[in-house]
Amino acid sequence: MLVVADTSPLNYLVLIQYDTILPALYERVTVPPAVLADLQQPRTPQTVRTWVTSPPAWLQVQRPIQPLHAQSYPNLGAGEREAIALAQEVQAHLLLIDDADARVVAERCALTAIGTLGILETAAMAGLIDLPRALALLQTTTFHASKQLYQVLLDRDAARKRPM
Repeated sequence: MLVVADTSPLNYLVLIQYDTILPALYERVTVPPAVLADLQQPRTPQTVRTWVTSPPAWLQVQRPIQPLHAQSYPNLGAGEREAIALAQEVQAHLLLIDDADARVVAERCALTAIGTLGILETAAMAGLIDLPRALALLQTTTFHASKQLYQVLLDRDAARKRPM
């Protein structure tokens, strides 16, 4: 499965030490150079900056041929623009991206997008992680989601675990 990632899902999965679910779910993940640059910014947590200095073998870097223009998409960062462009160019099966504005653009480009919460739920459905634990860890970071969304995910997880 060809998967392209933006900064946010990688950042948060590394922070909560769940980045290893990515190769288990998708085998390889491709990122554009702007995403690597984002992950190395001084404001990025040290854990993530350390991780990206020696990225795992399953993480590939590929530059998009035609990045989206900043003037056309002023609400998107460079990493988001490059990730969307790259996902289009390589005809990715999935784009890992959290930003709401970026997801709207991805949808307009006929890309299938999933965010950090969706990745965690997919991993839980595959039996790779305990979703309540992962969500509890995620809530200790700067990740933003409503309490209602967390509850929906927990309720679905509990329903999956109920004996039939």
